[in-house]
Amino acid sequence: MVAADMNISRRAGSFNYLEKHPERRISIFQNSYIVAITLTAGIGGLLFGYDTGVISGALLYIKEDFEQVKNSYFLQELIVAMALVGAIFGATISGYINDVLGRKMAIVVADFCFAVGSLIMAIAPNPYVIIIGRFLVGLGVGAASVTAPVYIAEVSPSEIRGGLVGFNALMITGGQFLSFVINYALTKVPGTWRWMLGVAGSPAVVQLVFMIFLPESPRWLYFKNKKEAAANVLSKIYPSPRLEDEIEILEFHLEKEQKNKVKVNYSDVFKLKEIRVAFICGAGLQAFQQFTGISIVMYYSPIIIQLAGFKSNDAALFLSLIVSGLNAGGTILGIYLIDASGRKKLTLGSLSGVAIALTILSVACFIIGHGNASQVYAWLAIVGLALYIIFFAPGMGPVPWAVNSEIYPEEYRGICGGMSATVNWICSVIMSISFLSVVDAIGLGGSFMILLGVTVVAIVFVIIYMPETKGLTFEEVSNIWKEKAYGKDKNDISLVEKTIT
Repeated sequence: MVAADMNISRRAGSFNYLEKHPERRISIFQNSYIVAITLTAGIGGLLFGYDTGVISGALLYIKEDFEQVKNSYFLQELIVAMALVGAIFGATISGYINDVLGRKMAIVVADFCFAVGSLIMAIAPNPYVIIIGRFLVGLGVGAASVTAPVYIAEVSPSEIRGGLVGFNALMITGGQFLSFVINYALTKVPGTWRWMLGVAGSPAVVQLVFMIFLPESPRWLYFKNKKEAAANVLSKIYPSPRLEDEIEILEFHLEKEQKNKVKVNYSDVFKLKEIRVAFICGAGLQAFQQFTGISIVMYYSPIIIQLAGFKSNDAALFLSLIVSGLNAGGTILGIYLIDASGRKKLTLGSLSGVAIALTILSVACFIIGHGNASQVYAWLAIVGLALYIIFFAPGMGPVPWAVNSEIYPEEYRGICGGMSATVNWICSVIMSISFLSVVDAIGLGGSFMILLGVTVVAIVFVIIYMPETKGLTFEEVSNIWKEKAYGKDKNDISLVEKTIT
């Protein structure tokens, strides 16, 4: 009986535990402390979204001020892509900062990069200084993309973890929507693009101030042997007796880690089979998020709309604003669906819809590209663009970030999260720095046809490699990878067996 009770406590937050003790289940809005942490950490997602989305409108006006930008596809692509290059370095560096200095310090570093980069862009005398500012902002974007979902996941009860991490994705799409609103609002203001790019410094300062009052991740604290501080944070998240159960399972896994303590290196991700299998899944989802075209749609939607037949800047920005609004709305739906329907089913439904949308886009743009100037096909392209976002936003928007925040063991979460986010940004750079050149070579319809082919491959990848992690604790997810790597007969001894022995 004692062993059974111990097993329940050591599986706090697991599906069986909450089935046995439904009164210990926590809802999203039940605890204002969790909500406050999520909202504040989500400002990083807002900045991430704003700084990646704002360039689509700002670029239209940068071209008007600088002739060399107007005459060079390469400079246009470089201005867009430099933030993503910065994000690659930011994501990689933040993995180290997360593990050594903590999640809170990584967010502070990201805010500093956002603020300084925004200021530099606002006062830039030439496009090359804009590029420097974009790189600094990109460092912040990369750090925020890794840290915010991990920080939120580690303060969240398992039963609402997907929704709360999904909220960070909502903040990203909300930031993108806000960037289009501000872009459209500033079209008649002198120095249009300077205001567009400089505004992002304000939320960074606000988050920096709020972070002074927020705690470090309790899991990070506990695994750094700062147990009293961790227990203090956990007491504000969980009521008794679940609080004691959560602390006990942390203690159990800390003892396990210390007993088998090894120095974690980047090479271990590829040497240890269960970590490698998890990383293939996480990095694959991040790669397909970009290779199915979201960066192209968000960074170049005004240009895509102009190529489809709506020539004025105002019309392109207004229609892009609608597309971005659909993105934010779809992400709200995703917050509910990610825990209600599960990660895998949601991802497959999302990719299937994206494939349909890309088919419509390809056909419409192919016809337009062959000289048919009918507004019917221009509007058909807009419909395809809208459907793309409607299907992408609830699934492929939040799921890769949510899954990567929960599939790695504690000691590898920072490193693997950083590496996986780096994959995302490398793929985003590839897409954004090549899109206009590819369109120039094979046309808009052909470009979307390539994305359609990649989407089909992504569906196959999800079916084969992605497990369902809905409602599972971090430890239960870890056991999935051990089973995939070594088979059931070679899986680690269960927590029940460990307790009994």
